[in-house]
Amino acid sequence: MNQRQQADISASTLYVIPTPIGNLEDITRRALSVLQGVDLIAAEDTRHTGLLLQYFAINARLFALHDHNEQQKADILLAKLQDGQSIALVSDAGTPLINDPGYHLVRRCREAGIRVVPLPGACAAITALSAAGLPSDRFCYEGFLPAKRKARLDFLQVLTQEPRTLIFYESTHRLLESLEDMTTAWGPLRYVVLARELTKTWEALYGAPVAKLLAWVQEDEKRRRGEMVLIVEGYHAPDDVLPPEALRTLALLQAELPLKKAAALAAEIHGVKKNALYRYGLDRQQKA
Repeated sequence: MNQRQQADISASTLYVIPTPIGNLEDITRRALSVLQGVDLIAAEDTRHTGLLLQYFAINARLFALHDHNEQQKADILLAKLQDGQSIALVSDAGTPLINDPGYHLVRRCREAGIRVVPLPGACAAITALSAAGLPSDRFCYEGFLPAKRKARLDFLQVLTQEPRTLIFYESTHRLLESLEDMTTAWGPLRYVVLARELTKTWEALYGAPVAKLLAWVQEDEKRRRGEMVLIVEGYHAPDDVLPPEALRTLALLQAELPLKKAAALAAEIHGVKKNALYRYGLDRQQKA
């Protein structure tokens, strides 16, 4: 039985392979089997991937595919796939396309009818979210914040009232500036978890209101070294702020019902506090 049969590799197929974000033992058996069996591996950095393959004693042909050449090289790889070759796509760490190269190649393959097979595996954003202790039923992955301060502040301002948990990647040299701008845009109390060097020797997770987290990071330069993920608590409206939908419902019901009954029904429909709606309606009546 040859390698292709052992790994269950299909011809003319692109395999999207997550690789470890730190600890090399986190790679899956299936990923190793595919890397061993494909005809070619398209890698973000062939030297980096070469070390991973060497660790697992895998001999493979490598092809450089990174941010600066992907759009030009995608057609070359597409032609190889159409010619019957199997190709694995990997980035330096984690899942390809998640802030890593690969989008253009995958898009071209799907447009051309080439089969794309994704494998599950490591992703720093999801790994950090799983240990952050913040709501994970709904979340937004936002990648890296803009490098320039005005653009970063504008971007954060747009997310001010985003109710879902937010996930950002951040670099060592820009962590302090990003935390400062989060404090400016959202105030000092928004809860943020810093996940640093996940799965590595110096792995650390620390959560606090953003102003306190900023002070904690400033205390020790080591706390802003390495690969970092920021998990941010979503926006929660204060108790005295009523959603516009509830106020519109109250107004409609109040035209036909007594205020007390209208407030109770509107509160039940929208999941808000009945007394808050009643006080709002009463205040409107007094001002009318």
